[in-house]
Amino acid sequence: MAPTLYDKKPEPGDLIEIFRGNYQHWALYVGDGFVVHLAPPSEGPGARANSMMSVLSDKAKVKKEEIWDVVGHDQWCVNNQLDEKYQVRPIHEILREAQAYVDQEMPYCVFRGNCEHFVTDLRYGKAESRQVRQAVETVGMAAMVGFGVLAVAGIAAAIFGGGSKKKNEEK
Repeated sequence: MAPTLYDKKPEPGDLIEIFRGNYQHWALYVGDGFVVHLAPPSEGPGARANSMMSVLSDKAKVKKEEIWDVVGHDQWCVNNQLDEKYQVRPIHEILREAQAYVDQEMPYCVFRGNCEHFVTDLRYGKAESRQVRQAVETVGMAAMVGFGVLAVAGIAAAIFGGGSKKKNEEK
């Protein structure tokens, strides 16, 4: 994507979703080509695998940067999907609060306080991360499937294993 083109021109207060491979980084568009975002030390354009180190970080800094410095060559989009779930706070409040956080160091936790939590809290007053929820659901589903496989294997072992034990005792 050329640095001067937008698929959808963002408006102040819009959430920007940036695709970094296995995860998404999130920022809040504040106008004039700038975004505010919560960035752990490893986060940056094209971070990809290095940004996975953010799980080890417990601090992050709120930065105001040009959108293209944050996006780099990664794909991105305006994503205000939670507008269907929550009421959007007044734009002037979102922008004032975002600006007040700039240059502050904040606690960072991938599961409870990541960049998506940060921007959804600014826009809606509700800190939410769909990618964390989806990851938890995926892990939970995998655990349930794994448990189901173990249960079936256990039943099969009881049925077939028990029969062969009996045969061995008879001999």
